[in-house]
Amino acid sequence: MPELHPTAQRVKELLHTMGFEIKVLEFHQGTKTSQDAAFCVGCSIAQIAKSIVFRGKTSGGCVIVVCSGEHRVDERKVEKLVGEKMSKGDADFVREKTGYVIGGVAPVGHATVCRTFIDESLLAYELIYGAAGTPNAVFGMTPDDLVRMTGGQVADVKEERAVR
Repeated sequence: MPELHPTAQRVKELLHTMGFEIKVLEFHQGTKTSQDAAFCVGCSIAQIAKSIVFRGKTSGGCVIVVCSGEHRVDERKVEKLVGEKMSKGDADFVREKTGYVIGGVAPVGHATVCRTFIDESLLAYELIYGAAGTPNAVFGMTPDDLVRMTGGQVADVKEERAVR
């Protein structure tokens, strides 16, 4: 079996240390978008748990929203939860705060402390898939596992209309 990318291996080891026996899957064609990941894994786009990184406009703090691949994040809902105006993090901010590149942000193992919210729509699925630290790697988990591994707050943070 080929070796995992070092970042994906680090995510796998972290999850193991946290008590999660999770298999990391790598794909040559990439899993950078929710659609790509769903195609590679063979699941619905709704089962992709994408991690979107936001920056507090006043504090500069990091907020991560894990949302279903079939939805967009409603920034206004996140702002109400956080109590601060937010903007999407640019590539440099994402890498600095999480240690990952856009398209590969794992829900765990961030370089700094980031407040995490998990959209409640993900709780409807038995199995979901999140990025494993690179735009080519994912891992499967239950929604309960996601909540436990991130310590994230479950909330309604999606836009009302689904992405199609």
